[in-house]
Amino acid sequence: MFISGYAVMAGAAERLVLGYDSFGNICGRKNTPVKGAPLSGQDMTNKKYVFFLNSCSLEMQSLKISSVSLCVSSCPQEQLNSLEDLQSFARNNGSCLCIYNLNVSSYTLNPKAAELCPTLPVPPSKSFPLFNRCVPQNPECYSKYASVLINMVNEVDVFHRTLSGILAGRDTVIGLTVLALAFCFILVLAFRFIRTLLVHTLIALVVFGLLFVSGVLWWLYYDYRNDPITELETQKENVKFLLGYAIFSTIVTVVLLSLILTLRKRLQFTVQLFRIVGKIIGRIPFLLFQPLWTFLILIVFWVFWVAVLLSLGTAGTTVTTSGGQVEYRTLSGICYMAWYHFIGLIWTSEFILACQQMTIAGAVVICYFNRNKNSPPPHPVLSSISILFCYHLGTAVKGSFLITILRIPRIILLYLYNILKQKESACAKYLFKCCFCWFWCQESCLRYFNQHAYTNTAINGTNFCTSAKDAVFILEKNSPKLASISCFGDFILFLGKVFVVCFTVFGGLMAFNYHRELQAWVVPLLLVGFFAYFMAHSFLSVFEVTADAIFLCFAIDMETNDGSAEKPYFVDQELLTFVSQSNKLTEGQKHRSMRPFQDNEDGTELQPMV
Repeated sequence: MFISGYAVMAGAAERLVLGYDSFGNICGRKNTPVKGAPLSGQDMTNKKYVFFLNSCSLEMQSLKISSVSLCVSSCPQEQLNSLEDLQSFARNNGSCLCIYNLNVSSYTLNPKAAELCPTLPVPPSKSFPLFNRCVPQNPECYSKYASVLINMVNEVDVFHRTLSGILAGRDTVIGLTVLALAFCFILVLAFRFIRTLLVHTLIALVVFGLLFVSGVLWWLYYDYRNDPITELETQKENVKFLLGYAIFSTIVTVVLLSLILTLRKRLQFTVQLFRIVGKIIGRIPFLLFQPLWTFLILIVFWVFWVAVLLSLGTAGTTVTTSGGQVEYRTLSGICYMAWYHFIGLIWTSEFILACQQMTIAGAVVICYFNRNKNSPPPHPVLSSISILFCYHLGTAVKGSFLITILRIPRIILLYLYNILKQKESACAKYLFKCCFCWFWCQESCLRYFNQHAYTNTAINGTNFCTSAKDAVFILEKNSPKLASISCFGDFILFLGKVFVVCFTVFGGLMAFNYHRELQAWVVPLLLVGFFAYFMAHSFLSVFEVTADAIFLCFAIDMETNDGSAEKPYFVDQELLTFVSQSNKLTEGQKHRSMRPFQDNEDGTELQPMV
């Protein structure tokens, strides 16, 4: 399914973060031997820092530093002027600054010690967190060292810089993912027992979060832009991404605030809607646990995806040179496979979410079309899962594939737009923006119709194309009324997703801001936001899919039954009352009698299912 069998010999991204010596050893970990390199395969767990034997006269040639490098446990903090000083430092600190096969007692006795040990005098250095290198503190040496290191990092491609950022901030990413999970649990419980005050509180928190995150992003942008140390390419990328994040966050804030002001009058109907949804969920045991299984499956898949991504970025071979030294050479064209891998991320994630949507919709359909409302069917969730795996996996595959197809042009347009930004073609950039927005709107509409197609599949057992066609017909016929009922409910759920993303990203901003050194942390932050949104969507989609499934079942109920004794309706009184009141509010007819979407041709009045 995905590429996973690449030969990984201490990959480029990991070597970039942890550092490595000239003999094939990665500092800070236990290594495996490399054929033809006798000094490889050493245990460097306690030796985390890279030390260059000639740190004051480094040269850069084809992404390779000319000086021999070693893994050491500590950097010399005082100047060492002689071999005796090197020997004393090794004995007192346990950090050997000469080639590994030279014994400490031989520092002053071996005639070749001058070639196997660092150039004297050794300047004082500090283990500054620049990829765990020992950075010389002598002004002249520091200037030369920093210049070479900056050139090396800037020549590394964006793909590997991104991988280094992910590896360097992996603990933070995991912590933020757990934080997003906690927010999701809180929101699920809140929507299950929702009240008017709770909706007001959620809206207030979302408004505060949007304003606060936008403000923090603009503050960080100006802080980074005015930072005098901006020579590194990763720092320049951080500034560019922060500006993009700040602009995007500001636009989203303005749009959502406008929508909140416009739709505020429907707040009470939203509370009633979620009460009805909560009543349906209460009839279905373990429905609220469905997102938990989805989340666990997504986590397993994401971990596998990241592991394969790191394998792609670190795929290469080792070449032994003269003197037993080792060079790493990455496979050509490997970056192109990352695009294929990224498409796999989107498609598989959407497929997992589609399976969850079909499971929830199937369980709701089973309960809705049950004649005896006081005796719900046993195990509706398990029944829905078994039907999905036996008959409808192809429907989930097709629906998720269509969404993936619409996302690919957006990614291509975004890539072309970044190229055109450098050429300053205003007309072309405007055209690409319009196309990007058009594809985004199409994807949103497709996601909406897919969800109803899944519900129709659960009702009729038809394939994806037939279900989608029937769903389009029903939605076209009843679109104004269905939209008026579920629009604000979906909007409140979307605000819940924004709440999770906002506060998770805020935590990420605070965490990553303390680690500015040579880390492309804006991409891990984007990854955190992506994971947070997917988790929030996975958990809150229980309410969203349940509400949409209820109203689609209601519409189909009105189409196929006439309320007579032979064909009674399945709808109960509470749902009927809510639909009628919502339609009266939308149409502005306060004195209109309660009726279904359309009167039946024979004039039969709606008799709710008791």
